[in-house]
Amino acid sequence: MSASLVARTRPLDADVDLVAFAGADGLVFEKGRAGLAGRGRALAIDWPAGDPPMAARGAAAALAAIGSDDAVGVPGTGPVAFGALPFAPGAGSTLIVPEVVVGRAEDGTRWVTEIGPDPGVALPDLVGRRHDGADPLRYAVEAARPPEDWCHLVERATKVMAGGAFAKVVLARQVNVTADRPLDRQAVLERLRAAYPGCHIVGVDGFVCASPELLVSVGGDVVRSHPMAGTAPRGGDPATDQRLALSLLGSTKDRQEHQITIDMVHDTLLGWCSYVDYEAEPSVVAVANVQHLATLVEGRLSRPTPSVLELVAALHPTPAVAGWPRDDAVAWIADNEGIDRARYAGTAGWVDATGNGTWAVSVRSAEIDGNRARVFAGNGIVADSDPPTELAETRAKLQALLSAVVRP
Repeated sequence: MSASLVARTRPLDADVDLVAFAGADGLVFEKGRAGLAGRGRALAIDWPAGDPPMAARGAAAALAAIGSDDAVGVPGTGPVAFGALPFAPGAGSTLIVPEVVVGRAEDGTRWVTEIGPDPGVALPDLVGRRHDGADPLRYAVEAARPPEDWCHLVERATKVMAGGAFAKVVLARQVNVTADRPLDRQAVLERLRAAYPGCHIVGVDGFVCASPELLVSVGGDVVRSHPMAGTAPRGGDPATDQRLALSLLGSTKDRQEHQITIDMVHDTLLGWCSYVDYEAEPSVVAVANVQHLATLVEGRLSRPTPSVLELVAALHPTPAVAGWPRDDAVAWIADNEGIDRARYAGTAGWVDATGNGTWAVSVRSAEIDGNRARVFAGNGIVADSDPPTELAETRAKLQALLSAVVRP
C-alpha cells in the first residue's frame, strides 16, 4: 500500500499552533517552538510484538517505501510516522502516518506535508479545531492502590535488593480520574504546554504526556540522549530550590541511580557510533514542581546511519523507568507492581523516512478515554530507599498531570 502513496512537502508561511492543529484526536509532538502535528491516517505501520529490532527495521522500511516530493529537506519533512510504544519490552504497537503534517523547526522553518496517491496543490485547512463541549464540573480522584500498600511494595523491593537480586527497580503509581463529562484532550495538552514549557508535549490517540526526558534523537549523523534519574522537589523560592538542587547533586543514592542510566545509554549507543561521550558532571533540570539530575549524551553515528527507530528499540526501556539489571527489574515489576502501565514509561515520538526523529521517555503521562483518565508517575527504588519519601516524590510527579486533567 505504501508504494502507491506520495508525500508532498512545501514551505509554509503561516504560523500554526501545533496542539490546536492536532485538535482532540490528531497527533502532536512538540517542545518549545519546534515540533510536528498531524491529522488523519494515510497509513498504519505495524510494530509487531516479540522482536523490537526487527519491528524497528520493518517500520523504517515501510516508511521509506512512501514516495516523496520534498521542497524543504529538513528533518521531519517527507513521510513521517508518529508512535507511542508501551512500557513492556517487546510489546506490539502501531505507528501512524498522518494524511497531513505541519512542522516547525527550531530555526523557524515551517512546512506542510500532504500524503496520498496524488496530493493536490491546495494547502489543507490549517485552522486549529476547538473542543465545543462543556468542561466537566465534578471529578472523582482515587489511587488504584492505597498509598500504604504502595509503601509496603517499596519496602519489599528494598529487602529484595538488599539481598542482591538487583540494584534498582522503578515502581509506578496509578491514579484514576472520573469526570461527569468527557475530558478534553486538547485542553489538557494546552495546559501541560503552558505549565511545562521545557517538556516534550505528546498527544497520540488518548495518550498525553509532558516529558522532560529525551530518550534519543537523530538528525543526520548526530545522535543525542538526555537521561534523567534522581529527583528532588522544588520549594517555591530560588534559595530553597538552590539548596535542594545542591543536595541532589551531593546525594550518593541519586548519583548512583543516575550513573546506572547514563552508562546503559552510553554503552548502547557506542555500538552504533564512531564517537559518543557524555558530560563529565550532571546538571539539574527544573520542571515546575520537581527537579532532576540530567546528563547529555551525544555521538556521531557510523555509516550507514541507523533509523532512530533502531536506537529506540535498543534503548527502551532504560533503567530510569525500569531498573537495573533491566530484565530482572522488568520481571519483578510484572510480578509485583499490580497495574497495567500501558504506554506509561514507554516512549513516544516521530520518525521520518530518512531515519531522523525524536523520541521522549513517556513519563508524566495519562491515558484519556471519554470521561476517565489513568494518571501515572513512578520512582527509582534502591536498597536504602525510604518508602514515605518515595511516596511524597510520586505525589509531586502525579500533580503534573492531575493539575492539567482536573480543573477547579
